[in-house]
This record gives sequence, C-alpha cells and structure tokens, in this order.
Amino acid sequence: MPTLPQQPHEAREIAESFGGDPERYDRTRQPYPEALVERVVAASPGREFLDVGCGTGIEARQFQAAGCRVLGVEPDARMAGFARQRGLEVEVAKFEDWDPAGRSFDALVAGTSWHWVDPVAGAAKAARVLRPGGRVALFWHVFDLPEPVRQAFVAVYERVVPDSPFDVRKLPKRAMDVYRPGLDRTAEELRSTGAFGEPERWLFDWERTYTREEWLDQLPTHGMFTRLPPEKLAEVTQAVGAAIDELGGDLTMPYTTAVVTAVRD
Repeated sequence: MPTLPQQPHEAREIAESFGGDPERYDRTRQPYPEALVERVVAASPGREFLDVGCGTGIEARQFQAAGCRVLGVEPDARMAGFARQRGLEVEVAKFEDWDPAGRSFDALVAGTSWHWVDPVAGAAKAARVLRPGGRVALFWHVFDLPEPVRQAFVAVYERVVPDSPFDVRKLPKRAMDVYRPGLDRTAEELRSTGAFGEPERWLFDWERTYTREEWLDQLPTHGMFTRLPPEKLAEVTQAVGAAIDELGGDLTMPYTTAVVTAVRD
C-alpha cells in the first residue's frame, strides 16, 4: 500500500471512513483463508474470541462458523450496525478506549485493522484482556497488482489527487516490501509488553481471479478512495479498468495473508 506521512492510527478521518458503504465493503472484501481460521482456533485455549476493528464482521463470521463465540469492537457505528444485522455482537469504541468491564478472552484477532490501533496502547491492552495462554493473532492480506494495472493506478492517482496524503510514488512492485517493516514492528510491540511469548509469523498463500467489474467494485472500499469525490474516483476506476481490459478483461491476484501471533504468558 502507499505510505502515509503519519502513523496510520493517527489518521482517524481515514480509519473511520469505511462505513460510508458497508454493504459494498462486506460484499467485495476478501474473507480470510480457512486454513488461517482453523489454525488460530486450534492454537487457542478456548472459543471466546475478541475481534478488534471487526468492521462488517467478515472474519468474525468465519470464526463463528468455526464454533467460536465472538465479540466485536468497532469504532464506526455504521460498520458495527451492519455487523449486528449479520448476527454479530458488537460494541462501538476505539479499542484503546474500550472498557472490557472485567471480561477476558481466549483469543484476540484483528483482520486488516490493527494498523488503525495505537501500537503501544493496543499491545498493552491485548495483554490485559487475554487469559493466560490466550492467543493474539493480527493479520493482513498482502497482494501485488499486475504491473500494467499498478502503473496505470500510480499515473492516474498522481494526476487526479496530487495533494493526497498517500504517496503512490513509493508504491513498490512487491507489496510485502511495504508490509514487512510493519509486521516486524507489530511483533516488537507485542514483545516489548513483556506479557507474551516470542511472536511468530504465519503466511498463507492463495489467489483469486477477478473480472474487471469485480475489481472495480471493491476499489472504493480501500482507505485511499473512501473519501475521494465521485468524479475523481470515476477517473481512477476508468484508467484502472482500461488497464484490466488490456490484460484480457480479468486479473489473477496472488495473495499472501500474513499473521503476527503470540501467546499470553
């Protein structure tokens, strides 16, 4: 992803912008690999899960289907409302400010949301709400755009949104090059609490083929587009769509879902 000029958790206007179209978000965002869900459940001491930044409940429903009882914490009331409509129990709050009211959990999970949490306060609070032997599992989808699509995206975004806080000029050819330092920092933050065993990193590789329409449908759900005026978003999607057309009308996206996980001592 392009880099922000500040820590992501400080960009609250972006962090709390995803609820503008929760139905689209839930429909188009990718679920997490079943192998990840199974491994987290098997490696946790029980089935009481806390989902931080649960959004519309994508991963929460996956853990529910695996037999877990899941409580979501979500700062955006619109996203939380959508998740409740899908059967999830959600409390509206930033995780740093949330009151657990004496409750504790067997696992704390966060799917593509932990970067919106203050890293120091978040790690310390995770330690407080986990039972001894409980597991924290923080995970993100990492994907590489096909080169023609990447080039088209960078060119049009620089032209249409020259004053954006997202520096697309630093968008690398390998997304893992962006994510790796953040994964390392996340592990160090957990380590620095003194409350967790040595963090591990789990990687799950998979792929998905998108039609042109499917990829453009999910594009507005990403943080750099959620606050973009419709006319500028249309210019971006037109240019990206033309690049996908040149590839034959669809694109196969290789994903790695990266997990930072540790056990509460």
